[in-house]
Parts: sequence; structure tokens; C-alpha cells
Amino acid sequence: MTDLSLGAKPTAQPSKTLETFESPTTTRDFHIHMEIPEFTCLCPKTGQPDFAVIYLDYIPDQLCVELKSLKLYMWSFRDEGCFHEAVTNRILDDLVAATQPKFMRVTAKFYVRGGVFTNVIAEHRKLGWQPQPRVELTQFESQSNIRG
Repeated sequence: MTDLSLGAKPTAQPSKTLETFESPTTTRDFHIHMEIPEFTCLCPKTGQPDFAVIYLDYIPDQLCVELKSLKLYMWSFRDEGCFHEAVTNRILDDLVAATQPKFMRVTAKFYVRGGVFTNVIAEHRKLGWQPQPRVELTQFESQSNIRG
């Protein structure tokens, strides 16, 4: 086999830098929903891997988070020891600092560890922001972007 047949060495590296872009509209509230199904970090007690699906829901103000930087940011936790509660709140704090949204919710659904599933939900609301009255629509189902 040649080096060419094995593929190139990946150039992307984990990063704590979150990039943003201008919101396409600031005249109305709109909901952005993202699912990150391959989040990993390490148990701070045992060093064994923890796996989670991270759900990100937010209503932007002036800025939106750029997807590639979000992917590399999530990857940056792979070799860090993190309590579930701490890493969920850290993700929220970092995303809020980067985007200053009107509203943001991070939901972390960790797979079983020691016979226990852990779900952590952390939220941020911009001071003075009030949501529009709720309109009942079909909710996003888990892994709604997967076809088949």
C-alpha cells in the first residue's frame, strides 16, 4: 500500500475557538436546533470514555455559531476529564459568550455509566428577552435529520 491509498493525514484539529457569522435576520425570532450525536469526554474519576448526544437549541440575536468550528469545539473535550454537569454548563457558557443569543438551551444526554443514564439541561436567557407566545407545531424528533 502506498501513503496515497491510506488517505491523507487529517488537517483539522480540536479547538476551543467558536466562530460566528451574522444572523440572516434580526427582525424575528427563529429557532435553530442542532444535534451532536458523537460527543465524547473522559470520566474524571476513572479516565474511561463517556459518550453523549448534545442537543443545542437557540434563538440568535446578532450572531449564529459556525458549524465546523462547533464540531472542532465539541471534539476538543475528547481527552478531557469532565463531570457531566460541569461540561454541559461549560458548553453553554462558551456558546453564550461567542454568540450572545436571546435564548439558548444545551441538553446533554449521556449514555449509561455505572447503570445510570444522566441528562443535563442548562439554559440562558438574555436579560429582558421574552419569548413570543408558543405556537404548537410538530416537534423535532430525535435524529430527525437521518433519512431511511
